[in-house]
Order: sequence, then C-alpha cells, then structure tokens
Amino acid sequence: MDALQEKSRVTVGQAIRGGKAYRIWVACLAALILAGLLAYFRQLDVGLITTAMRDQVSWGFYISNFIFLVGVAAAAVLLVIPAYLYDFKPIKEIVLFGEMVAIVAVTMCILFVFVDMGQPLRLWHLAPLIGKMNFPSSLLIWDVLALGGYLAINALLVGYALRRHSAGKEYRLAVILPLILLSIPWAVSIHTVTAFIFNGLSSRPFWNASILAPRFLASAFCSGPAIMIVLFELMRKYAGLKIEERALAKIAELVAYTIGINLFLLGAEMFKEFYSGSAHLAPLRYLYFGLNGHDRLVPWAWLALILNISAFAIFLAPDLRQKPVTRSIGAGLIIVGVYIEKGMGLVVPGFIPDTLGEIYQYWPSWSELIITVGIWAAGALLYTVMAKFAIAALPHAVQAQDR
Repeated sequence: MDALQEKSRVTVGQAIRGGKAYRIWVACLAALILAGLLAYFRQLDVGLITTAMRDQVSWGFYISNFIFLVGVAAAAVLLVIPAYLYDFKPIKEIVLFGEMVAIVAVTMCILFVFVDMGQPLRLWHLAPLIGKMNFPSSLLIWDVLALGGYLAINALLVGYALRRHSAGKEYRLAVILPLILLSIPWAVSIHTVTAFIFNGLSSRPFWNASILAPRFLASAFCSGPAIMIVLFELMRKYAGLKIEERALAKIAELVAYTIGINLFLLGAEMFKEFYSGSAHLAPLRYLYFGLNGHDRLVPWAWLALILNISAFAIFLAPDLRQKPVTRSIGAGLIIVGVYIEKGMGLVVPGFIPDTLGEIYQYWPSWSELIITVGIWAAGALLYTVMAKFAIAALPHAVQAQDR
C-alpha cells in the first residue's frame, strides 16, 4: 500500500508540473474562466436580459453549444468499439484519452444548461428523488438521466484504468467489460434523447422531422472524432504521446464515412423541404437564402456547408487523410462546419418565424460570448489536467516527460 501511495504521489506531482509553455497555457485558460465567471455573475444579478434571447427565440447560443457537445461526448463510442470489442491495439492505447473527451464534453453540457436556466435554484427540480422531475413524461428528465449516467460510466472506466496504471498494473478487461458494453447503447441514447427534445415539438416544423435523430448521430460521429484527431496530433507533437499512425488512419477512415452520411441526410432534408415548397419551408429558406430581408445566418449556413463538403473531399481521398497536415486541416473544417450547422444553424431557424409570424433576428450578446468562452476554457483546463495525469500514469506511452 505504501508503494502504491508513493507511486500515486509521483504521478500527481508529474501531472501538475510543466514547462513555461504549459504554465502560460494554464494561466490563459484561468483568465478566460475568470472572465466567464464575472460575466455569469452579472447575468445572475441582472437576469437573462443580458443575453439576446427573447420570447421569440428562447434557446440561443448556450443550447447551440450544448447540442454540439452532446455529440462530441457520444462520439467516444467510435474508439471504444474497436479498442475493446475488436482489440485493435493502436486505438486501445489511446482510447482512455477519447473517454476523457466524453467526460469533459458532458461536464461542459451541464455547465451550458446551468447558465441557460438563468436562476440556478431551478436546478433542484431536475435532481432525482428530490425535485419534481415529471418522470417519465418529460423528455428533459430523460436527457438528464442519460447524460448523468453516461458521465458516471466514463468516469468509472477512466478512474479504474488510471488507478491500475498508477499502480504499475494493466487493467482487467473482465472487470470493466459490463460498463463497456453498457456505454455503447448509452452513447447512442444521449444524442437520440437530445434529438427527441427538438423532434417532439410539433409546433416547430423545422425540428419536427423523423430524420433529425439520425442527423444528430451522423454529425456527432464525424465532429467528435475530428476533435480527437486534432487533440491526438497536438499531444503527439507537444506532450510526447506515442500514437501509432494506424490509429489516426482508422479514425480518419471512420470520419470519411460519417461525414458523407451527414451530408447525405442534410441533402435529403433540404430536398424534401425545397421540392415540396410547403409553408414549413420558411425556417430553411431563412437559413440559406434569407426571409423577408432577414439574412443574418445566411453566410454562416453556406460557410458550414462549404467547410463540410471540403472536409469530405479531404477525408475521401486516402492520400490526403493519411497525411497529418491535411488530416488535421480536414478535421478542423469539420469541427467548425458542424459547430455552425448543428449549433446556431439548427437552434435559431426553428423559432423563425414565431407563432405570430414575426421574425426576431437573434445573435448572441457579448455576455453570452464571454460566458461561452469561459465554459470552453474550463473544459480545456479539465482535459489538460486529466490528460497530463494520464500521461504521467502511462510512462510507457510517452516519448518525453515534463512537457
């Protein structure tokens, strides 16, 4: 036991140490988090009037980020399946870092819901066994349970693996196999339930489509791995993490399939709306061509489409997706493209026009932007600490220490 405690102390010490670049990075993130906290305290004092959300558009930038991050969290399953079920060694060596992405993404999702609710005392209504959850009729409660359960599953998997590695031992697959098998359908469920929250609103035709849940999953399974590609390239270059090229090549191949499916489903939805020409076309027309002179989101919608198509072309070509530079560029294009398409491009048009036929042009306020940046900084800091601890606990997986 003394040896284990000593090993753990050494691991923690390595995790909090770093060079000048590391300290600057942490200091910058801390400054952004502080700015976000100050903006949130002002929002808490004054109310949601500090945001640009109004009766006409009651979901905005916070929920846009929430939707994107739920997909990022669900995408960890694309590493879990080949790593554990098919014992693909190159991905098995890095799957821990993918599960950390899921933990951070779900944590950020919770933070975005927290700031979107306005008055934090309302959160007790969502607490199991304490609040009035309206279970099982409320889809929001299903989403809370799905996200909470998925966070617990990944935290247990990562915690067990890190504890074993910190003690200089390999984890036993038989111990965590039930959790692994449970995490696969659970990953699909968290984004499916999120899609159902939108899909079940019959008065919002832009969301009330059966194809919405498959679109959510397809976009999740390309944006999440794209983030992991960028993170793995950065950790391989700056943290000395040894990652086999076969692992990144396999992830890139999966991205090529999923981004293609995402574009196909988007095209199918656009064909249905534009070809039918029904009254339900208004939100999509507003998004891509403007409506009655209102066109604030039009350039962003076309930018997202161009970025996603360009990324598909990169990942479709084996020579391009196998080169680290072009692969990282393609991953970056997917991240930005899906972030726009699945965020503001999904949430805001659903409210346009409102039930009275009015058009309110929503755009996030400075308060929303600063709080959002603060939450992203908190997520980046959490992942930095977790990854650094994992690298310290896995000395056989690094090429150099104290980076």
